[in-house]
Amino acid sequence: MGMTTRAAICREPGTPWETTDVELDDPRANEVRIRFHAAGLCHSDDHIQKGDARMRMPVVGGHEGAGVVEAVGPGVTRVQVGDHVVCSFIPACGYCRYCSTGRQNLCDAGKNAATGEFPDGTFRFHLDGEDLGGLCVLGTFSQYAVVSEFSCIPIADDIPFDVASLVGCGVPTGWGSAVHAAGVRAGQTVVVYGCGGVGANAVQGARLAGARTVVVVDPVPFKRDMAKVFGATHTFADAEEAHRFVVETTWGELADHAIITVGVLHDEVIGRALAIIGKSGQVTVTAVGNGSVRAPSGMLIGYQRRVQGAIFGACNPLHDVPRLLDLYRSGDLKLDELITRRYRLEEVNQGYADMADGRNVRGVIVHEH
Repeated sequence: MGMTTRAAICREPGTPWETTDVELDDPRANEVRIRFHAAGLCHSDDHIQKGDARMRMPVVGGHEGAGVVEAVGPGVTRVQVGDHVVCSFIPACGYCRYCSTGRQNLCDAGKNAATGEFPDGTFRFHLDGEDLGGLCVLGTFSQYAVVSEFSCIPIADDIPFDVASLVGCGVPTGWGSAVHAAGVRAGQTVVVYGCGGVGANAVQGARLAGARTVVVVDPVPFKRDMAKVFGATHTFADAEEAHRFVVETTWGELADHAIITVGVLHDEVIGRALAIIGKSGQVTVTAVGNGSVRAPSGMLIGYQRRVQGAIFGACNPLHDVPRLLDLYRSGDLKLDELITRRYRLEEVNQGYADMADGRNVRGVIVHEH
């Protein structure tokens, strides 16, 4: 029978998010319907809306979300009606080559992230007879959505939904970029470029991994101030100033790691990151954009430097999301502090304007029911 749900959609790149009623199908085999309570305003959705990254349009936005399972289709075993869940923006089927070898962030079930199609080539959102995909086959900018059970991670009932929504993407992406993809170790020097919703968690990950010095480079004073809340030891507005500091404090050995989490990736920041790491150092690229790695081979070979791309922070969502929430419970991971402002669904464009203006670490949509 389906239902009607309120959602924020983007009809084509460059047009604002539009809040409207869309039709939602019932869940089919191995699918669940979720009543979302909160959705994170991740920069990736803004990239889609701006046209920086390709996505089938029209699209229901949102890939960070937490809510309650309202209905399940045939064959669902991972969750049941009434469960509180957070959605992983990359599903984890558990049995493909990558899941079975501990690389759930590369699960084959994530292949339709840019179309919003289900595996059978159909859609669950519709508007005026037209099919709409959900971003990452989720669509958390909708009050309700039908998603694969592979995208669902059960959480404890006492975890706030707004906090939980962030561990579906931004928190593990940043934290894992330091802990898993970079492999930061105790006593090391780490430089993080960009301290928004992902970079702040790269700082937290580096701190928890035991880094002695965590340097943040960000031009926005508010974000530099917040970086210290999350564990940065030093902050700089200018990359050159940060470079001079690292040279001086490491006696010329340079940094062990540079992690790039800027809003839009570009050539200059990659070049800066390569220059600030020393022998056997690693640049971990998490940001999205059009930047290219351009370096003489001798710069890499002679000093054994590495450049590592990272998606989802190389996390295994079924394991790492509960672990991150445990760290939150124990007070070792700051999640409440990430949320600068909360918005109604109709304020989604204002939320992204605030992000672009550097006023937010992370904004969150709180759905009204």
